[in-house]
Amino acid sequence: MIQNHKIGMQDCFSQVTGNIVSDMGGEKVMLSIANSKYYNLGEVGGEIWNCLTEASSVSAEQIVAVLMSQYDVEQVECEQQVVSFLEHLLEEGLIKWAS
Repeated sequence: MIQNHKIGMQDCFSQVTGNIVSDMGGEKVMLSIANSKYYNLGEVGGEIWNCLTEASSVSAEQIVAVLMSQYDVEQVECEQQVVSFLEHLLEEGLIKWAS
């Protein structure tokens, strides 16, 4: 479901249920039961996925902070990439907006 809302750094998200996730060679892979699709989230995408949980929500800002502590990346670039990745996860129905 595509939202008509631009993602901001304070916006919070959480995983939706129905995904089988595994680590393969340092990369996170996932099978969505809901849409029967397979995803390779990669290493950094896997880190983002790890930040998101079904039980609670996390802001885009918190995800950026985690990634910047682990990788040598400029904040603006990191924010752009995180927002883009979150938009893709939303479009695929793998995460949801948290209230």
